[in-house]
Amino acid sequence: MSQEDTFKKIISHAKEYGFIFPGSEIYDGLSAVYDYGQLGAELKNNIKTYWWNSMVMLNENIVGIDSAIFMHPTVWKASGHVDAFNDPLIDNKDSKKRYRADVLIEEYIQKLEGKVDKEVSKAKKKFGDDFDETKFRETNPRVLKNLDKINGVLDRFRKAGEADDLAEIRQIIIDAEIACPVSGTKNWTDVRQFNLMFDTKIGSVDGDAATIYLRPETAQGIFVNYLNVQKTGRMNLPFGIAQIGKAFRNEIVARQFIFRMREFEQMEMQFFIQPGTEEKWFDTWKERRMKWHKTLGHDETLLRFHDHDKLAHYATAATDIEFNFPFGFKELEGIHSRTDFDLKQHQEFSGKKLQYYDNERNESYVPYVMETSIGLDRMFLSVLSAAYKEETIEKEDGKTDQRIVLKLPAALAPVQLAVLPLTKKDGLPDKARAIINDLKFEYKCHYEEKDSIGRRYRRQDAIGTPYAITIDHDTLEDDTVTLRDRDTMEQQRIKIDEIPQILKEKVSMTSLLKKL
Repeated sequence: MSQEDTFKKIISHAKEYGFIFPGSEIYDGLSAVYDYGQLGAELKNNIKTYWWNSMVMLNENIVGIDSAIFMHPTVWKASGHVDAFNDPLIDNKDSKKRYRADVLIEEYIQKLEGKVDKEVSKAKKKFGDDFDETKFRETNPRVLKNLDKINGVLDRFRKAGEADDLAEIRQIIIDAEIACPVSGTKNWTDVRQFNLMFDTKIGSVDGDAATIYLRPETAQGIFVNYLNVQKTGRMNLPFGIAQIGKAFRNEIVARQFIFRMREFEQMEMQFFIQPGTEEKWFDTWKERRMKWHKTLGHDETLLRFHDHDKLAHYATAATDIEFNFPFGFKELEGIHSRTDFDLKQHQEFSGKKLQYYDNERNESYVPYVMETSIGLDRMFLSVLSAAYKEETIEKEDGKTDQRIVLKLPAALAPVQLAVLPLTKKDGLPDKARAIINDLKFEYKCHYEEKDSIGRRYRRQDAIGTPYAITIDHDTLEDDTVTLRDRDTMEQQRIKIDEIPQILKEKVSMTSLLKKL
């Protein structure tokens, strides 16, 4: 099954089982806007809890805030968003479709990288254990030809970006013979800049109303509150401020389901440090953030670091944690060394000192900042993509069956325990309800009595429920239930009073956090 087909199935599955719905669907929807359904909201909240607790609860020197979406317009002047928060836009004259020029170039490079990987894969199969991949990459003519193309385009693109040379960016697209995916032609307009911020008016009368912006990122809400938090919390360097919140970007092309949307949610932490320690902290946060992702049990081949080819003028280092989505490796989280740029900008534009007095050094200075920033919606999609499996099951009669299962990390699952009475009578539902009433204060439980037990198991597999217990007539006699494991489908008989301990060990958020 192709990656494209897999992606379509994941999107369909997300809607069918109440994870994600198209926004305003009864009015034919709104482009790149989605609503989280009843199970999606639970999964999303569990991801937030995992991130927040790992950042704030487990670190004494990191605190959390919740800043407003509306901010003084000068904030965005100071941050550079008013003047420089742009994407290069290009139109195809035949299809009338609009694209981000940089994305077209990035996708072209990815295709070349795919060709290199294909050559390597073919050679591995041909030479087996004797294959020397490093030597092959250094000597194979087809590989070298594609690598030369990649390096040439990257070098030109980097220089064009630094010089803000839009004509050169267009020329790269022409020289690479990049065609419009819709029309198939290479009939491109000039490249022009497109500011991504949504603006609106604040005030009751049009004439008196001031232009403000929907925030395009959550980081600035942390920076403008740096001094408030530092003083009221009596924080000493190094310390961090974490935040989860909505952000808005008027994307030229919003696509790939919830990967790129105009309204999205970010989980960011700005870590304030002493100048001169940024290299150490950059390496530290790279390691911590990758461990956070891997602790969820993802196959390690799904995650990788990708260092930025082009750094922002204020940055000393930047890397992305990329995830192999069904449409390829894409940015999931960014770790950035931002120096003192942001605080100095706000200090200059506000006229307020944003310095830290260092008792050990007996001096005041503007701290440096280390940033970790992850898109919650992208994180949701990565978890869903990694979890979606189609499996063939061998039945007792020798025949096979198919099941779709979401192998979600147990602590993140929207439903953690399904409680299933074997029949609707003989007091079994009452016993099931009693079990739920004991567990519902700590775990999300789901009661279901409709259909055969096999069909109910399949539904729970499809929504990612890690454990199910079946209440039968023996339960009434000896207080035992059948516990079924989602991933292995193994069943065992256990006492009812063992259930809380099993859930504590297997599905609690605490058990997940202790692995960090």
